[in-house]
Amino acid sequence: MAKSFNFIFVPVIALVISSCSKKIIPDKPLLSQTNFKLDSLPYSEINIPIQIDLKPIYALAENNVDTVFTSPHWPEDWVQSACDTRYKYQFRRGPLQLSASGNTLNLDFTGYYKIIGSSRLCLGNAVLSPWTTPCKCGFAEGERRVKVGFSTKIDIKPDYQIQNTIFRRDPLPIDKCTVCFWGQDITNQVMKGMIEELEGSKKAIIDSFGLINIQPQIQALWNQINMPKDLYGLGWLKINPLALKLFNLYAKNDSLNINLGLSARPVLSFEKPEAIKTLLPNLTRSAAAPGFNIFLDAQLNYDSLSNILNSQLKGKSFDFKKGPLKKHIILNETRIYGTGNEKLVIKINFSGSAAGTAYLTGKPYYDLIKRELGIRDLDFDIKTKTVLVKTAEWLFNRGIINEIAKSTRFSLSEYIDTSIKMANAQMNREWVNGIFTEGRLDKLDIIGIYPLGEKMIIRSNLNGILAVKVGTIAF
Repeated sequence: MAKSFNFIFVPVIALVISSCSKKIIPDKPLLSQTNFKLDSLPYSEINIPIQIDLKPIYALAENNVDTVFTSPHWPEDWVQSACDTRYKYQFRRGPLQLSASGNTLNLDFTGYYKIIGSSRLCLGNAVLSPWTTPCKCGFAEGERRVKVGFSTKIDIKPDYQIQNTIFRRDPLPIDKCTVCFWGQDITNQVMKGMIEELEGSKKAIIDSFGLINIQPQIQALWNQINMPKDLYGLGWLKINPLALKLFNLYAKNDSLNINLGLSARPVLSFEKPEAIKTLLPNLTRSAAAPGFNIFLDAQLNYDSLSNILNSQLKGKSFDFKKGPLKKHIILNETRIYGTGNEKLVIKINFSGSAAGTAYLTGKPYYDLIKRELGIRDLDFDIKTKTVLVKTAEWLFNRGIINEIAKSTRFSLSEYIDTSIKMANAQMNREWVNGIFTEGRLDKLDIIGIYPLGEKMIIRSNLNGILAVKVGTIAF
């Protein structure tokens, strides 16, 4: 009887042990090829109003326009414009009065002059009498006044040089100057002499700031834009600037306003990208668009996503009841990856009443209202189902799938709020000496999810405003 029992029992035990020890190892999912592909990242367009403080330029003009003009070798020598007349004068200017409108800057000032003159009788070039006693104008009655000014038309060249075309306006006398000899009005002669002096001042202005090169400052800013930006736990931002465009240029009050446009293809990644310096491209002309409209690709590494998922599921236990039998499994490890299809694959290693591997597939989505990234239509892959039907049909349980589905929902609300906060901090700062940016990120929306083979791309669209203020220009 004992022999008979052993004959029957031992093979049964062996069969059970053999059955329990066999691991469930289905083939990897083979997702069908579709038309799914990563669309080309649209150009991001940023309209950047740049405001340049003109006070340093005004100060330079104040220092470079002479304060005193005189006739040659004043006060000893005379200016003799004809045989019968000679004079000499002194002219001083008041403070520069500067105004701006459109692309024109005006430098005006009031001049104050005094003149000494005398005359004699001449017949042609033949002298008939000696010079009269010198007569004065602008001494006892006060200096005579005249309005003097320069106009500057501003343009910016493709190589980032500000071109200032200087025009001298003819002096406009406010007070006439009549000398004692025959009550002669010699104002025009004085103005003619002043024009010659003002031409010399015009040349000094042109030499000082007729051509202002801001290329070094813009290149420094371009280099800063090219550098990867650490978003402090949120990843690294690489703006990848491509082109600069000039929308318009105008002056108002004490500021020169230049509206520039930046074209770029920014990328956000968890790994620090290589810093690549590029030469500043030539400036081109274009139509304006207010604010900025940025398309940003965030590159999410599957290892990072898997670590997040694994931290929530590792060690989680599930109990099952199949008739009188009780079974359980423990999730040991979960990994997530893509295959270039619209779907993501979740690989689960488990142990317990059954051990092995299972694969689930689902399509990633983004809930705009909840600001939540997740996977919908999650289910066992067909190859996993086939193996489970033969080995552990009791594992077909929505409880496992639902629990995993909950763990694949990632709230991006805090991430988005922090990103906006960090972006605003980056936009409101001094980049290089004298160059500040001011801005605001108003909206950040996710508009596309691309589960590629090596990484998952999350594409977002950002809208806001950005401005640059230049307070100091080195000449």
